[in-house]
Amino acid sequence: MKTTKSDKLFKEAQKHLPGGVNSPVRAFKSVGRNPLYIKKAKGAKLTDADGNVFIDYIGSWGPMILGHTRKEVINAIKKVATDGTSFGACCEQEILLAKLIKKFVPSVEIVRMVNSGTEATMSAMRLARGFTQREKIIKFEGCYHGHADSFLIKAGSGVATLGLPDSPGVTKSTAKDTLTAKYNDIESVYRLVEKNKDSVAAVFIEPVAGNMGCVPAEKDFLIKLRELCDAEKIVLIFDEVMTGFRLARGGAQEIYGITPDLTTFGKIIGGGLPVGAYGGRREIMEMIAPAGPVYQAGTLSGNPLAMQAGYETLKIIDNDKNFYKKLGDSCQYLYDGLLEVNKKLNKNLTFNSCGSMFTMFFTDQKVTDFDSAKTSDTKAFGRYFNLMLAGGIYLPPSQLEAWFVSAAHSHKDLDKAIKTHHSAMKAL
Repeated sequence: MKTTKSDKLFKEAQKHLPGGVNSPVRAFKSVGRNPLYIKKAKGAKLTDADGNVFIDYIGSWGPMILGHTRKEVINAIKKVATDGTSFGACCEQEILLAKLIKKFVPSVEIVRMVNSGTEATMSAMRLARGFTQREKIIKFEGCYHGHADSFLIKAGSGVATLGLPDSPGVTKSTAKDTLTAKYNDIESVYRLVEKNKDSVAAVFIEPVAGNMGCVPAEKDFLIKLRELCDAEKIVLIFDEVMTGFRLARGGAQEIYGITPDLTTFGKIIGGGLPVGAYGGRREIMEMIAPAGPVYQAGTLSGNPLAMQAGYETLKIIDNDKNFYKKLGDSCQYLYDGLLEVNKKLNKNLTFNSCGSMFTMFFTDQKVTDFDSAKTSDTKAFGRYFNLMLAGGIYLPPSQLEAWFVSAAHSHKDLDKAIKTHHSAMKAL
């Protein structure tokens, strides 16, 4: 596989961008190679600057659930763009998307559009503090809620992949208000709440974690978390930036049957463009300016291009009542194939999945939290990644990330992944 152009581009990029990239995991450091530069994408395939074609199991880290450059979405973006790309004013598209989000996720009574998942979680945190008049938040080890200061504490893949400590630049006064519990361990939450009685504004959780690899929460754990938040008047916030509209129409909260107070969104609601949102109970959301005193604003929030792309994406899903069944069937076909290879080759690896996101951990331990995820052999994964890449399969360049399947993946695409996996596992 020739990567001459990508290598040349990366060398040039390092003169102008920190580490040569605009997001750390893209640097491919943990897999021991230079990153690829993607030139174009269509359906389930990517083409890099050197003309290499790959079947994509990242999907822009989740949002491309329909596959890349879906015709209806691209045409809608083109049509809106001819009328203007940004107004810094209200547009009809933001209402259309808001109505669809509410239709898909019944817990959302009011929604505010923003520009990224990080902005959504940061804003939801401020809102919870304003609503409760409390200052502390609880998050879980390995859960990533974006790069706002309060969340960069035991934050999962991006930091862990690069072997970095909790980020410099986060002040001690900020860090002290973030309490960290152990994922899937309700007792660790009980202890924090008891120790910080009447001081906790919110509990943030990815109901299915994606940034320590795919790690689903145990249902009983989430039930008890909901009960605790009710009893202690704590705002329960589901970070569904990754899982929203991917695991089911109503996201992870539909699968578990548990209703959070607030939910943060991103990824799929942008249809491939930068978007975030947060929403939930009316009495909480109406604390946001101009309805209430909690300030949050954004010039590009509700941008017509992003709103239209997200609306078209959700509309396609909404119009296909069997969308998630068909996607689930494709996923099960792939999962069964990968697991059968592991069994035949006597590879005792841990496989976690939920809907159309999954991770194969290079460990024989059950992975239920950040500590168990970190038992993975990252060097073995790095070798595996490069073998898969050489075979035309594009995976996340980190052991501690989720893989994604889209509606555009054909059985032929899935078969190639299974066949390449077989070859890679034999070579390890």
